[in-house]
Amino acid sequence: MKLTVFNSDGTTSSEKDFAGLPVFEGDKGLQAVKEVIVAINANNRQGTHSTKTRGEVRGGGKKPWRQKGTGRARAGSIRSPLWGGGGVVFGPKPRDYSKKINGKVKNLAFSRALFDRAIAGEIAVIEAFAATVAKTKAMNVIVARIAPKGKVLLVDAPFAAATAQASRNIERVYLQEAAKLNTLDLAQYKKIIVSTKALEAIIARVNGGKN
Repeated sequence: MKLTVFNSDGTTSSEKDFAGLPVFEGDKGLQAVKEVIVAINANNRQGTHSTKTRGEVRGGGKKPWRQKGTGRARAGSIRSPLWGGGGVVFGPKPRDYSKKINGKVKNLAFSRALFDRAIAGEIAVIEAFAATVAKTKAMNVIVARIAPKGKVLLVDAPFAAATAQASRNIERVYLQEAAKLNTLDLAQYKKIIVSTKALEAIIARVNGGKN
């Protein structure tokens, strides 16, 4: 499969064939992509939300007024869910949202997402992120040459400290290590810029069955 390769400053480009990239026909793997993205989002949820029932709200032990003769509705507690400051009916409680996904499904989803982005021309390869570029302004110019607009994901294996420092203040740019790249990363960015070293690691990972 051919991908566009840019030099380290993003000024020139050429087409290069990369062997080992996954190839799919039809809609194979699309359901796996959906399942894995749902699982990743679910696993990122903390599940710490909590509300109090009427039995957990402090106070309200005394009946606010007598049962009959006042002309008011019957009330047994000021912490009733019908009252302001009362408990919550069927409110959220801490829970575990995590979903388990089979390893083969994860690998299939990752490969399919990588294939879809590659054939759409949304993955660009850069020879290397120059370690000498330590200024945000200079890094922004390089990224803008390859991806003029939209959210951009930079992938390296691993990032040099200077590259990470120069990129972290660019609002639309996000960083990810090749070893940690997942299906959601491949799906949610408008453009993905991968270093040659990172792409080799990704191809090895796909063909080795690692997720």
